[in-house]
Formats: sequence, structure tokens, C-alpha cells
Amino acid sequence: MYAQRRLCAFSAALERVLAARDAAAFEAEWITQDLQQLGWEALALARRANTEALEPVLAEVDRRLLAVLERCRAFVDSHLVTFRVPELERWQVIADTGAPVGRRYFAFLALAERHPPGAWGLFAKYLRRPDAHHAFVAAAVEAARYYPGHTSDLIAVFERIRRDQLRRRFLGPKILESLLVLGDATALPLFEELLVTGHTDPDVDHCEVTRALIAVRRLTGRVASSSKFPDPDAPEVRRTLDEAERRFEAERDRLKPVTVI
Repeated sequence: MYAQRRLCAFSAALERVLAARDAAAFEAEWITQDLQQLGWEALALARRANTEALEPVLAEVDRRLLAVLERCRAFVDSHLVTFRVPELERWQVIADTGAPVGRRYFAFLALAERHPPGAWGLFAKYLRRPDAHHAFVAAAVEAARYYPGHTSDLIAVFERIRRDQLRRRFLGPKILESLLVLGDATALPLFEELLVTGHTDPDVDHCEVTRALIAVRRLTGRVASSSKFPDPDAPEVRRTLDEAERRFEAERDRLKPVTVI
């Protein structure tokens, strides 16, 4: 299929650009590969074709676009920043509103799993938009655990959704997990409040009170009383928290895909 061949050619050209040793070599390879023409042609053909058959090569293009974008930014060259970075950003499937939501989401999730330093602005955009798609917000919430200094964004999302029971059940555990990873003391008032007002659940992964107890113990060194465990000195409380913390540590770096509706 012609669209697939052009996408493969585009992917190969991106790989060659990625190998450039410096900004001058990057620009020379860009021109040699005629990357601007090749990229727009390949992606235009992909939008008109049977996208399901193109999924594997589109995923490869997504990965290489992200890698090239990170490489391009690393050169700190004014020409590349002015002309090439915007072009690469426009090619990203994540930002292609004409692409299927599912494909955009998995490209976004792949970025969250890599969490390059320059990507925080994109994640923050989804955290701060009340109307953002639930799946993208979930990925952004989980990615936030890799960006210290942005605890306030996660707290703001939790405050925004706390009265919406469906969104709270869906996003709340992810927000609290990321806050727990960040270990920022500015989240302590929220965790202390949740000791009393948080939702309880037999599943510790969805129990806000258990997450709050772990966070308070980490931040203060004490086991606090809570609506779930009024007696913090009871032996079973410490056993429960130790087990919950072990489970959390085993999965803290695993981002969990969600169902895209």
C-alpha cells in the first residue's frame, strides 16, 4: 500500500535525522531527506487510508517523532527552535485532532511512559483543562509523578473533581499515587483531611484513607488515626499499611492504560 510505504520512508528519514551529531548535521540531514515534504505527504496519506492497517507503522512514527523532537530541543539552536521544533510538534499524532482518539491516546501514554523533561507543558495543559478527555487526564496525572515541583497541579485536579463521584473514583487513586511518589510536604494537608473524609474501599488500591495513611506516615513518621482505623496503635493497622506500601512500591513506575470511550 502506497500510504504504508510513504510512512515507512518517513520513519526511516526520522531515524537518520535522529543520528545527527550536532545542529548543523541535523539541519543538513533534514534538507537532504526533504523531511518537510515527506512528513506532510506521509501523514496526509495516512489520514485518508485504512488507519487500522497502518497502526504498527504509525506507532513507530510516533515514537521516532518524540525522539527527534527531544533531540532537536537538546541542540538549543535558534534556527531549529524557530523552524524545526514547531514542524515536529505539528506532526505529532497526539495533537492531530483528526486522528482516532484511541491512537492519539496511546501516543500520549507512550510519551507519559518516557516522560522527557520538555514534555511537562503538554501534560500540564491536560491537567488544567476541565473539559479534557478523561483518558488523557489520567495519563497526565500519572506522568506528573516524574515532574517534581508541580504538586499544586495535582491537588488542583483533585479539588476540581472531588464532588463528582464517578471522576473521583476514576482519577482519585491515580492522583493520590502520584502525590505519594512526589513526597511533597505541600500535599500533607490534603492527606490529613482525607484521613477523615476520604473514601474507603476493601481494595487498598482504591482506598483514599489507606493512601492517606501511607503518605502521612512517610511525611511525618507517625501512624495517624483515621476513619478506617480509629486506633492507630493496633497491630493490624501497621500490617495493613506495610502490605499496602509494598504493593504500591512494586507498581509505582507502571502506568496503567485506561479504556478510551
